[in-house]
Amino acid sequence: MSAWLRHHYESLTGSLARLARAPLATLFGVAVTGIAIALPAGLHLVVANLQASARALAPEPRISVFLALAAGAADTARVGERLKGHPGVRAYRFVSRDEALAELKASTGLTDVIESLERNPLPDAYIVEPRDASAAALAALRDEATRWPGVAHVQLDSEWAQRLEAGLKAGRLAVAILAALFGFALIAITFNTIRLQLLTRRDEIEVARLIGASAAFIRRPLLYFGALQGLAGGALAWAMLWGAVKALNGGLGELSALYGARIELIPLSPRDTALLLGVATALGWLGSWLSVARHLSRVDAGQPLRM
Repeated sequence: MSAWLRHHYESLTGSLARLARAPLATLFGVAVTGIAIALPAGLHLVVANLQASARALAPEPRISVFLALAAGAADTARVGERLKGHPGVRAYRFVSRDEALAELKASTGLTDVIESLERNPLPDAYIVEPRDASAAALAALRDEATRWPGVAHVQLDSEWAQRLEAGLKAGRLAVAILAALFGFALIAITFNTIRLQLLTRRDEIEVARLIGASAAFIRRPLLYFGALQGLAGGALAWAMLWGAVKALNGGLGELSALYGARIELIPLSPRDTALLLGVATALGWLGSWLSVARHLSRVDAGQPLRM
């Protein structure tokens, strides 16, 4: 066990030394890896910020139950009792026609026009907050309330939720497709990088195989090399996204002051950061493993490593 651990340690330190001995090649390799990871991660960040902003700006889905103009106090009370005992209703409040008219007058500024009306044209209403905000549950509650005595119209405000969810679903699909494409590109980049490493050490590898070295013994330093390059690329991608968010937030600060609202981009969460670094490391490891497996099979078949 001690020899196995010692070889892991030597493989790790040797890979770090090889990366340090070729700083320019390492820099370009890490830069290409970082850009390949930053693009889908950046799109994911955009979708996450859009989702957070849309959820903050969009109101909670509500159902407005408008009573008939001819509805009396008894009809109004019966509708209130139905809402009070309904399992799908989380909360509700009654808005009288006089209160609705006062709110309309305050919000529109059409005081003269409203005061010139001979009578209040607005009905009494209940504003309902449902327990379940899904489109199906909202539609079912709307259809049920429409059939209640004394109810003239029920308005369902769920279209915003459906549009938002459809847009976010398309965005998440685009992130998945882009991540798959760039993940394949990262594997190809690592594959070629390890291939070059194998070519520089081909005599050493062929001799090691002749004297009985296992494939795992030969493969281990190269796997560390690919994983470290992937990890460094992931760290660079995170730094690029962090810098972009900071720069954009600086510009958004002026916009926030103009609109009197806090407008700020959210950086990658700790969970997303860990996922980013883990995936980058795993892709680097996978590219290395594929490259080493292919070239070791050539050595075992008696074929020399070549360009």
